[in-house]
Amino acid sequence: MIFVSPEADKIYTTNTILGTVSIISKSASGNMDKWEETVVPASKGAEGFDVSLKNSELWTVARDNGEIYIIDITSKKIKTTIDAKAFGADRLKFTPDGKWALISSLSSGTLSIFDTETHKEIKKINVGHGAAGILVDPNGSRAFVSCSPDNYVAVVDLKTFKVTAHIDVGKNPDGLAWAAQQ
Repeated sequence: MIFVSPEADKIYTTNTILGTVSIISKSASGNMDKWEETVVPASKGAEGFDVSLKNSELWTVARDNGEIYIIDITSKKIKTTIDAKAFGADRLKFTPDGKWALISSLSSGTLSIFDTETHKEIKKINVGHGAAGILVDPNGSRAFVSCSPDNYVAVVDLKTFKVTAHIDVGKNPDGLAWAAQQ
């Protein structure tokens, strides 16, 4: 997983084994060919992450301890930690409006929804036997969650917090992305 800032001057990624987040920035010297890396320690199993709407925070979740780490992008330091109890967490994705953070769990098969202002869990939805990749409609009305052991993608209505459909996609779905028709 990788995230490139809209200005293409920062790149973010996680290292699951080491439990770190890398912030890779174009050099402050102005040399466009030089990049500088800052490694921010989180916790072993930190994998799923997303960058906030205002590009001011990066949230990552660690599957081993179930905690969310909120990193201030400017200071490149952990701002706060949330004991989310999101054990087995795989992915974290913000809704387009930045109001909620969605967390999938491979071990519990749930999609947890956290309020980004209060840092509180507002809902936990059972989507299958193992939840992996998350994709949210551009209008924020639905989340699509790949359920690897079930061989489907669960469709979750983000107004009612209910699974409304299953899309059979074949063996072990994981990452999800939008494709534009040309």
